[in-house]
Amino acid sequence: MNIDDDFKEIMLYAHYWNWLPDWNEVEKIYDTFPYSYSVLTPFAYSYLEELIRSTTSEYGRELLDKNGKEIKRRVGIDLINKAIHENRENVEYVSILKDIKKYYEKSKVTDCGNNRNSVNHGYLHSGFWTKESFEHLIHDIARISKFSGF
Repeated sequence: MNIDDDFKEIMLYAHYWNWLPDWNEVEKIYDTFPYSYSVLTPFAYSYLEELIRSTTSEYGRELLDKNGKEIKRRVGIDLINKAIHENRENVEYVSILKDIKKYYEKSKVTDCGNNRNSVNHGYLHSGFWTKESFEHLIHDIARISKFSGF
């Protein structure tokens, strides 16, 4: 796992207008300030979710019910399960998605707000984010980047 290679892989497949400029900035910030992971992690989680969404039928569509009312988009585990179902023929991608579920464990009543899942930033409270956990997240994003539907 090499963070520079991971950034390159992500940027190779990132949407040119919507995400690539941001990833360029993330890489520059992280290179200059390696302890910036705590402010970069929420961006990475947001991108991970949009990357997964890009491989589903939800991507790029306004979701409406039969009455024309907007349907809430899937997030976290529900989104990953949808991506797994819709991409079940792609064994490699599905395998990685199953591994990525670790970032989206369901909150329990006993979590009492100590769980970032409610804001779609994974299950690890921000006080426990580390340089290592950020680099693992970046690596996992790089692993699925080639499957993007951007």
